[in-house]
Amino acid sequence: MPFSSYKSISAVAKEFIIKYVKEDFIIETEFTISQTFRDELELTFNESVFDNSEIAICENIIYPVLREVWKQYRSKFLLWSHQTLVYDEKLCGVPDYILAKRSPLGTVVFDKPYIVLVEAKKESDFTEGWGQCLAEMIAAQRLNTEPDVIPNIFGIVSNGAIWQFGKLNSNLFTQNKTFYTIQELERLFAAVNYIFKECESQLNNIAE
Repeated sequence: MPFSSYKSISAVAKEFIIKYVKEDFIIETEFTISQTFRDELELTFNESVFDNSEIAICENIIYPVLREVWKQYRSKFLLWSHQTLVYDEKLCGVPDYILAKRSPLGTVVFDKPYIVLVEAKKESDFTEGWGQCLAEMIAAQRLNTEPDVIPNIFGIVSNGAIWQFGKLNSNLFTQNKTFYTIQELERLFAAVNYIFKECESQLNNIAE
């Protein structure tokens, strides 16, 4: 069953015995946004067609934001676009974006995807988006279990304008109550930066 078959958090929680809570866990971590990025985003909003499809939202808004933050963490992580993720026949498919550990074998090798999964949804279909994203997070978690170490898996669902965040630890899924918007760019970047920094900390802890 591909990830897209899951239509809600409830459906995933029942099948995989996941407990759901809703509380804020994001600690906004300041990030300096370049003027170049601000100018490009303004150009996108003013001059381009950026929200006519999920692919357009990915390419014009979501990926540029993720890439801007990823640049500061690129020595340890790779940002993968539409990379196939397979755990078993129930948990398989193609997430929009995955932040994965940088493989020592180079950028052509997909290493452990235990960091971030992003699912873009057109308009406001966040219910289905989170069902799909949580299934992807479970697959990433199961692919990355190491002895005595089960890292947090972070997920994002966005329609470009609104960004929602979640965290999976063992069988507990926490959905951040506060959501972020592209109009509050500093706060959005601070939230994304928090997740990247948490991922970096987890990676460092595993390496020790």
